[in-house]
Amino acid sequence: MKKYAVFASRISVMTALVAVATCMISVPIPPTRGYINVGDAMVMISALLFGPIVGMIAGGVGSALADMVLGYGWWAPYTLIIKGLEGLVAGLLYKKLRSKILATLPAGAIMVLGYLLVETVLYGYGPALVELPGNTFQAAFGIIVGICVAEAMEKRLKVKLPME
Repeated sequence: MKKYAVFASRISVMTALVAVATCMISVPIPPTRGYINVGDAMVMISALLFGPIVGMIAGGVGSALADMVLGYGWWAPYTLIIKGLEGLVAGLLYKKLRSKILATLPAGAIMVLGYLLVETVLYGYGPALVELPGNTFQAAFGIIVGICVAEAMEKRLKVKLPME
């Protein structure tokens, strides 16, 4: 029972941290009625430290909650899927490869390409291309910060955090 309580606590805390990080710094992008944010760093941290399930739930739900809080509710269903996949892939690849770089690069690409696809369908290729550099920067920032923070936390924690 304690194992499930710890697991639920990790999901809850990381979901909240993803939402807060996403809301903290957000830059609106008018052509797609979306925004660029720093929440991807917390998605990566969630996946690298706690595994694919925590990464998926915290990434998807935390980011979708931020969409709703910031007034971008129409993006929430897409964000739930895209950011959930980002966290899931980062966690699965890290669990298998034990390389943070090799785990987070494809996960970041999923986020960038996921939003490019949705924006192209909703607004056309032109507006989607306007947001592409911002999403690419957001992914790169999330990867760099996520890896650095995860490394620092792993080294400073007395007990190695088990992944599910």
